Amino acid sequence: METMGNLRRTNYCGEVSLADAGREMTVCGSIARARDKGGIIFADLRDTTGILQMVFDEDTPKDVFAKAESLKSEYVVIARGTLRERAAKTDKIATGDVELYVNELRVLSEAETPPFEIRDGINVGDDLRLRYRYLDLRRPSMHEPIVLRSKICQVVRNYFYDEHFCEIETPTLVKSTPEGARDYLVPSRVQPGHFYALPQSPQLYKQILMLSGFDRYFQIARCYRDEDLRADRQPEFTQIDEEMSFVTEDDVMTVNEGLIKRLWKEILGIDVATPFERMPWKEAMSRFGSDKPDLRLGLEITDVSAVFAGTEFKPFADTLAAGGSIRAINAKALADRLTRKNIDKLADVAKTYGAKGLAFSRLTAEGTASSFEKFLTEEEKSALYAALGAETGDVLLLVSDADWVRACTALGQVRLEIGRKYDLIDKDAFKFLWVVDFPLFEYSEQEGRWMAMHHPFTMPRAEDIDKVESDPGACRALAYDIVLNGVELGGGSIRINDPALQDRMFRALGFTEEKARESFGFLMDAYKYGAPPHGGMAYGLDRLVMLMLKKDSIRDVIAFPKVQNAGEPMSGAPDVVDPKQLRDLCIAMVDEH
Repeated sequence: METMGNLRRTNYCGEVSLADAGREMTVCGSIARARDKGGIIFADLRDTTGILQMVFDEDTPKDVFAKAESLKSEYVVIARGTLRERAAKTDKIATGDVELYVNELRVLSEAETPPFEIRDGINVGDDLRLRYRYLDLRRPSMHEPIVLRSKICQVVRNYFYDEHFCEIETPTLVKSTPEGARDYLVPSRVQPGHFYALPQSPQLYKQILMLSGFDRYFQIARCYRDEDLRADRQPEFTQIDEEMSFVTEDDVMTVNEGLIKRLWKEILGIDVATPFERMPWKEAMSRFGSDKPDLRLGLEITDVSAVFAGTEFKPFADTLAAGGSIRAINAKALADRLTRKNIDKLADVAKTYGAKGLAFSRLTAEGTASSFEKFLTEEEKSALYAALGAETGDVLLLVSDADWVRACTALGQVRLEIGRKYDLIDKDAFKFLWVVDFPLFEYSEQEGRWMAMHHPFTMPRAEDIDKVESDPGACRALAYDIVLNGVELGGGSIRINDPALQDRMFRALGFTEEKARESFGFLMDAYKYGAPPHGGMAYGLDRLVMLMLKKDSIRDVIAFPKVQNAGEPMSGAPDVVDPKQLRDLCIAMVDEH
């Protein structure tokens, strides 16, 4: 192996073009592929910007040609030569018009044969790819999202700087507080028996910063939640976090529409129309069965309860008698594809989300096949068809439930399954939406009490403040989520800045004064010294990048992601530690088995 000697990179592989032909330059990187054609050798050199073909022939210095003959995939080299126009051009790489005719070559590091080919389009299992993540990230389809993620962060920073925000880092060793997901705990060596928590979000600190007079704050913050993994969640993740003083929810939404507009323009070259549509939570649930509706898909939910007022069909009658509702969707023109077998599969989806079943009617040219119409009167059938705009070729799908939210949620998932299975979703569209007027509280059967739907510091709507203790279920929040294509990109709220109201919120959530002070005393004390009205929000950066680049999983936009068991296959984390480390922390391991 050689050293670089006096050679230094002058150009990046992916940034040269025909305009540079005739120039002498030095490039470096890894060999993606080498081909010996007998008297002429081609080697594709890959760096962080792309691939450039290098050429060696009979006029190449003999010692350089001999080195070129030894080149194998993933050898690390530096080469100097003259850029020239290619005789056989290609559009498969960005530099397909040119090649580097090499006159000096140094092999800086040799490489063993990798466990899989370092190219796109390979069929390799995730376990192997993640174990050799450093090789996987060399592939262009994996490398480019990480580079674009960096550019996205740059645009975010520039936008917030232009909008008079101050970037401030908040602690990552913090106090554990209730009312959230499970914390990752860090034992203190110098205070035995005491623990830090890794932050689930910088929420309390960013509110303190508003009380500290910083007016506008942002941070690209690392956060941690000890929860089960899904395609769009990781135990450690990154937030674009922000907070503003002297704002209303309209101000926060306007600033963030500007951020989205700039991101989509500078990264994707797409002009996003603003302002975004706003939809109350209750409407989103009623029409789409989700608080993050995918507007790329129709199939809206209709409340058909009135159709069955006085019905003798017992399942529907019992639901209405219990104060419930009957909801339906019309799968237009899908009768030929939605067979009984396929409808049964949709029923399984509905049951997964709490429905007792899925009633159906298939309206075909040969007649109607239905699981319930024989129990209806002609007037009820006519009224149902009219309410849903039903005609031959349609499939009507109904869910009845004492809980209207559960009925809509089940149908909402059926709606999405139909959209995915029958390709009804425009995958090229970006449909943004603000969901507003969330419930302030949600009742937890497990806890046996009301809990904050977002967090305890969310401001109630002015007209609902008097209901905080008397009727928590009727309170709406000054909270807002930004939704893209059925995925929550981020969310936030206007915060409580009145200490008396904050005390009322704690009481409504079942906190004793002692418990509230134990958990949030420093914030409560800070409020005594004057708190400006303030609000903000946070985005999941990983999720944002995933959606912008149309990836299926956030793993594809994170350099070193965790897997289902919260482990990291490449390094082997988490792992056992030296017993001395545990003794230093006054920790003893207990075998529970």
